[in-house]
Amino acid sequence: MVDHKRGFGGVSGSEKAALVAGLREATRNRKPKPVADLAANPPRTIKAYDFAKLDAYRELRMQRAAADMMGIANPFFRAHDGIARAETSIGGKPLLNFASYNYLGLNGHPRVVTAAKQAIDRYGTTVSASRLVAGERPIHRELEHALASLHGVEDAIVMVSGHATNVSTIGTLLGPKDLILYDSLIHNSIAEGARLSGAARLSFPHNDWRSVAATLEKVRHDYDRVLIAIEGLYSMDGDMPDLAKFIEVKAEHDAWLLVDEAHSLGVLGATGRGIAEHAGIDPASVEMWMGTLSKTLSGCGGYIAGSSALVEFLKVKAPGFVYSVGLAPALAAAAIASIEVMLAEPERVSRLRDNGLLFLDAARAAGLDVGLSEGYAVVPVIVGGSAQAAVLADSVFKRGLNALPIIYPAVPEKSARLRFFITSDHSEADVRRAVAITAEEFAKVRSTGSMLRQMMGH
Repeated sequence: MVDHKRGFGGVSGSEKAALVAGLREATRNRKPKPVADLAANPPRTIKAYDFAKLDAYRELRMQRAAADMMGIANPFFRAHDGIARAETSIGGKPLLNFASYNYLGLNGHPRVVTAAKQAIDRYGTTVSASRLVAGERPIHRELEHALASLHGVEDAIVMVSGHATNVSTIGTLLGPKDLILYDSLIHNSIAEGARLSGAARLSFPHNDWRSVAATLEKVRHDYDRVLIAIEGLYSMDGDMPDLAKFIEVKAEHDAWLLVDEAHSLGVLGATGRGIAEHAGIDPASVEMWMGTLSKTLSGCGGYIAGSSALVEFLKVKAPGFVYSVGLAPALAAAAIASIEVMLAEPERVSRLRDNGLLFLDAARAAGLDVGLSEGYAVVPVIVGGSAQAAVLADSVFKRGLNALPIIYPAVPEKSARLRFFITSDHSEADVRRAVAITAEEFAKVRSTGSMLRQMMGH
């Protein structure tokens, strides 16, 4: 029983006051620990792990050393001196550039640049917080409404990373009782989102809607939810799916469909609205349209466009949105202005289409393997092994052409390639020169391919 006169713990009011006074006096009289004591007993030093010991890192260094012996410069992380347009400058060297996602030439467009500068003047360089708590700005909703209108759906949600948009969206919507089916050539962000969701996951042969249908016939009843994930334009191969067939399959089996439009927005369709416009499909028949702001839209970030219910749910549940800072004002403004210019100047889209077909036809005429590409902005030149692709990239660079290699494990070892991104700003002369240089240099590389593969350990 508590003695209320003495208070909790058996301490009276006067005793408590005396105790507090004593503690205050002891604190005032406390002297700092002499420096000599710290010197005599220094903290124990613990060295961090040396990541140079990783087997994968050692293998990387061996490959780099072999390339150095052969005089092959590292084609990655080269710094451009300014805006990477149809032409660019690297280390003061002018180059014909086919390594940029600037499909419609809108990066650096006066209207886009002005919009970004005005946004900085009004909002600063960052919104300084997650949009959920204190980072919301009117320009965010303006961009989301513009994206929803562009795709012909109810609403959109914008996140600060395209990769994180796929990972966070898939991880939020799917779980252990669900199934995710994705194309064998799908982007890493979707594969990672599927892995991290904990859902069962299966890849299906590239663009094979029949395989998806057959799989769902067998296993659909075993899962609560099913997501089918495809791309509007495949960034490694430059081809596209039969969207109408995938919509039929998902509808028949009560599944969701996610279409990644990262490389098809601004490229497909008469006005650049993407694969739905290209195929004449009602966009409302697709549950999720995913896209990025870093390509046609001259910014950085990603988005999901779809129903208002989907967007409302993601805005309070998706970690990539809830726990991340809101999109920088300049990036939002640049994307809005890019949409406006694209819709006002559809000739940019048609010019891009003409350039892509010209590159495809010229490459085939030169005997180059362009794989599955249909000539919509992305055209690979498949050369075989990773070593050959690296050598070819170095060779064309020395000739004034910037086109980057795609090597294993991004693609299968025997499918290593140079990947060409065509833009509306390239001229016919640019396209023909790029193809000619590539064909000439590839002919020189072929004879040494076997030796180089052996030296690089493949």
